Order: sequence, then C-alpha cells, then structure tokens
Amino acid sequence: GIVMTSRMGAAMVYAGTGLELRVITAVIIGGASLSGGEGSAIGAFLGSLIMVLTINILSLLNVSIYWQTFVIGGILLLAVTLDTLNVKRRERSIFKKA
Repeated sequence: GIVMTSRMGAAMVYAGTGLELRVITAVIIGGASLSGGEGSAIGAFLGSLIMVLTINILSLLNVSIYWQTFVIGGILLLAVTLDTLNVKRRERSIFKKA
C-alpha cells in the first residue's frame, strides 16, 4: 500500500484493485500455509520476488494479461495442492509416532 501510494503520488481508493490474486499467490509460494500458523516475512518477500519475475517474463514474451492471470491461477493451484499434500504428510507422520 505504501509503495503504491508513493508511486501514484496520492492515496487512491482503487489503487490495488486486481492485485489480490498476485498477492495471495506470492504469499503462498513464500511458504505461508492455508491451514495457518506458518509463514515468514522473508518467505513472503521471496514469494513476491518469484511472482514479479514470472510476471515480467510473461510480459517480455508478450503474453496477454488474460493468459498471465491464467498462469498465476495455475501457480496458485499448484502451490495450494503442494501445501495440502505437505500438511497431510505431516499429520500422518505425527499419528505414526503417537
């Protein structure tokens, strides 16, 4: 929000509209778990760096914004699937030890 405001030169109500998918994807790529209790600022930063690189590469390849959104959604789906599998694997290992 602060960076967006400084880039625009003023606070605008709709400045961040449409960035939700990118932000959520970046945070989940950075290691935040949808089940809660995990994640770090460094992970969120690294996730956002990966997202910026991905979006820039797609833009340099002249990929339409609609296809960019599709790719970001696919990345989010993959990250959520991997997180879910990781949580289930940890739960199984905890129950085996008990």
